Amino acid sequence: MNSFQLAMRVLRVDRRTRTSAILTAVGVAVATSLVLLLASLPGATQARSQRAIWQDIGSYYSQSGESQRPAPLLMASNKDYSGDREIIRVDIALTGTAPMLSLPPGIPRLPGPGESIVSPELGKLIQSAPQAQLGDRFGKLVDALGPESLMYPEQLVAVVGHTPETMPQTALAADGFPNKQAKPDPMLELLAWVGVIVLLVPSLVLVASSARLTAARRELRMAALRLAGATPGQVTKIVAAETALSATVGALLGILVAPALQGLSTFVPWAGGTWLASDFSLSVGSTIAVAIAIPLLVVLAGVLGIRRVLKTPLFAASAHARKPLHWWRLLAVPVAGAFFLFAITQDNASLPMVMLGLFLLVGSAAIIGPWVTSAVGGTFVRIWRKPASLLAGRRLRDDPKSAYRATAGVVLAVFTGSMALTLLPSFESMAGGGRTFKDNVLYAQSDATQARQVADRTNASLARYGITEKAVSVGQVYLSTGEPGTRSQNLSRAFVMTCEDASKLLRVNIGGSCRPGPAIYSRYAINPAEYRVLSEYDKAGPQLDPKAPVHLFPQGDEDTSSTIVIDPALVPAGVTPERFDVIVPTTRDNGEVVRTALVGAAPGQEVGSRGLHLIGQQQELGDLRRVTVIGLIAAGVLAGCSAAVATAGSVMDRRRTFGALIAAGTPVRVLARALRMEAALPAMVATIGAGVVGIGVGMGLYSLVEKESVVLSPWLLAPVVLGIGVALLGASVSTPALKRVQSEPLADE
Repeated sequence: MNSFQLAMRVLRVDRRTRTSAILTAVGVAVATSLVLLLASLPGATQARSQRAIWQDIGSYYSQSGESQRPAPLLMASNKDYSGDREIIRVDIALTGTAPMLSLPPGIPRLPGPGESIVSPELGKLIQSAPQAQLGDRFGKLVDALGPESLMYPEQLVAVVGHTPETMPQTALAADGFPNKQAKPDPMLELLAWVGVIVLLVPSLVLVASSARLTAARRELRMAALRLAGATPGQVTKIVAAETALSATVGALLGILVAPALQGLSTFVPWAGGTWLASDFSLSVGSTIAVAIAIPLLVVLAGVLGIRRVLKTPLFAASAHARKPLHWWRLLAVPVAGAFFLFAITQDNASLPMVMLGLFLLVGSAAIIGPWVTSAVGGTFVRIWRKPASLLAGRRLRDDPKSAYRATAGVVLAVFTGSMALTLLPSFESMAGGGRTFKDNVLYAQSDATQARQVADRTNASLARYGITEKAVSVGQVYLSTGEPGTRSQNLSRAFVMTCEDASKLLRVNIGGSCRPGPAIYSRYAINPAEYRVLSEYDKAGPQLDPKAPVHLFPQGDEDTSSTIVIDPALVPAGVTPERFDVIVPTTRDNGEVVRTALVGAAPGQEVGSRGLHLIGQQQELGDLRRVTVIGLIAAGVLAGCSAAVATAGSVMDRRRTFGALIAAGTPVRVLARALRMEAALPAMVATIGAGVVGIGVGMGLYSLVEKESVVLSPWLLAPVVLGIGVALLGASVSTPALKRVQSEPLADE
């Protein structure tokens, strides 16, 4: 009888072995499907970006200057909005100097002047809204974009045709549509790798806990085979066959489940929309590699678990006392932490190095955890007051490795939660900023030659729509001190506008500070005699009037503290601002109509507002929160399941001991309390340490994107509290397991 046949025979005759094999297969299936999903995320973001690469103006190029011929296309791309929904607007003009262009997939043809081609979702939105609020921005709708040209199915996109003369001066000359390769979303790629590490390990802990359901019985069986004359190789093959059978079934099940999990993921929004089912595709080679790697890890763990049987079968069969753990295990976390710190402090931090450091930190928990468990057990053995405390302490002290398995998944979940709750508040603290204009003010950038024309056209459209608000063009100049072109030069940007306009349009507390007559308004004191006025930062300029009055306004938002307003009458003759903003205040009722008027007056120019800037930030934060919540729920469920399975396995491993104690008159409630203490005591200590390490890792990852200090909130205590609760909840299965031991004859063992 070969090893496989023997493994099948054991599965047929031993119910507990079958239960362990089924749970192991389920754990492997979970691990395989999660890894396949997370591994497909970078490719999914790349597929989205590839479909929408034609929407990015930075992807176009032109060689017209080298070939001395005009480029066939003039392109301008910017963001528009309808309410808080983002619209990608691509303005295009054919110069008539090239043959037929190759169009990207999903674009049926190019629109002519005054025409537009829009995505199906935008077409529905245009039809459902009054023309003045949306439709007038795009002209005549002549066709629809296909899904092959959209980043996600709900994306709002418009391709608007123009003549070359009506395109903005900032339009880009292009030789054709881009055909380069898009890149994955770096944020989601980072989250995917972090997810692989922090979710794969709890999944493997669940597998290990499932395998331990029959660990004691398997060890005795293998020891008996060794004592009967089986060689170490034969015993290893038998264990490998038993483990490989359930692991292979689990891997195949995970491959079958992965498409369903990926299908559910298509409904999770990211960067404004959902996904196409085809986005989550992984190469056959990668799928096979994952399906082989995870079962191999499980088989390797199973083989390593019987190394005591291979070396000393008599020792395993007689269950002598185990050797104490060495102190060097305490060095695992500092060494892994030092490597992680080294990886994140490099000038160009390598993502693989950072992820390796994170993996080492996660893996170090399996090394230091049993030592902490043993130390906790020794403490309670010395200070016990009740029988349950003594039983729990002796268990933790005598077999810390097995006892720690019930806590391992919880520790990793707490680590993940602490890391996430360190990063999220810190990212939220970065929100804010934007232009100095008030949230309800729309603005479009322009230059000295077109600003007045854009303002006039906007006002004409506003009058036609019956809107009383007026557009104003506001220039910007530079106030310079020191020698131009040297390090001593100090530049400050100033808005050229009256105090009354500044009070209505700027996000500064200037309202009560307006004085009669032209003046300069600033948050801090300035000496006009020291300043020159420049139209551009690299140009020379005349002296500012030394007698110009300067008035201070109270402190406002931190990001507007450097705002300076100079009255147009104080700008020296000969200084004409080069940069202008055409600005229109809006109300809640007329915002969309005002936007339509400004978009029509400044084709190809982005019309923005601080309110929409903040909405975009909240969308990004919402994506991070959503992904974090999903990851934490998955980690918590895996941790709870591994704790429950490990506790059940602990009872099965000690059926003879518990049966003897129950037969001797020990109440089941005392034994159940001891099992709960076995779970709670190490969890209480280990989760605090995991929380501290998680906060440190979160600070390190945050430093990769921002050098400011992190924000620490009281919610950081939540993972530790919940972790202990999950450990106790998982340990609650001990009571039914003990009652089953009580109901079965002790002779079965």
